[in-house]
Amino acid sequence: MPRLSANLGFLWADLALPEAIRAAARAGFDAVECHWPYAFDPGAVSAALDETGLEMLGLNTVRGGARENGLLALPGREAEARAAIAQALDYAGRIGCKAVHVMAGFAEGPAAEAAFDANLNFACDMAAGQGATVLIEPLNRYDAPGYFLRDADQAAAIIGRLGRANLRLMFDCYHLQIMQGDLTRLLTRMAPITGHIQFAGVPDRGPPDRGEVNYRHIFAHIDGLGWDRPLGAEYKPQGPTGASLGWMETLR
Repeated sequence: MPRLSANLGFLWADLALPEAIRAAARAGFDAVECHWPYAFDPGAVSAALDETGLEMLGLNTVRGGARENGLLALPGREAEARAAIAQALDYAGRIGCKAVHVMAGFAEGPAAEAAFDANLNFACDMAAGQGATVLIEPLNRYDAPGYFLRDADQAAAIIGRLGRANLRLMFDCYHLQIMQGDLTRLLTRMAPITGHIQFAGVPDRGPPDRGEVNYRHIFAHIDGLGWDRPLGAEYKPQGPTGASLGWMETLR
């Protein structure tokens, strides 16, 4: 039976982050994660985590400007990218979070690849000082057309090329089902470099008990791989979050 993490970027998004953490605990989640927590006092977030006993598994670097989706692969934006990395790791350290998802942005080509590699090395160096993991995540071409990271094999090649012990793949079943499919074999193949797993219904990113992916099978397969960390529920509840949680009983 998988342990579960509530992604508070989508679940209980109508609540302030400390209250969303408390709501996730009441609903029976084992951990939480978030997108961009920076508007909230880290002391209040840390207090909610301590009160509930939940761990914050991860957070994102900022997207950048309007209509941007990350900075790390943008040539000429290295100073902004590294400030975003420092901001994320500082906040993570204040709340006891041990992983940061560094967002690549909309870019392609050799210059983008060089910028991404250099910024990832910077991030890994800084994260190592606080025992943190750097996560990279491919996004699908429909939700994020032009995003630098397109599939798990591209991410795996980068992780292999850089050879950094604290650089890992964030395996989002929703995005990777759309981009590659064959999730059972892909999870097996990527398991050695995976740092976190997320899920949502496909194709509408709704609750996981509907759509084209059989998550009962996927969760059992992940268990069979020896994965023991909470899986991230990063879906859009399409109404009150509490009304969308029936899957927690039927899929576990």
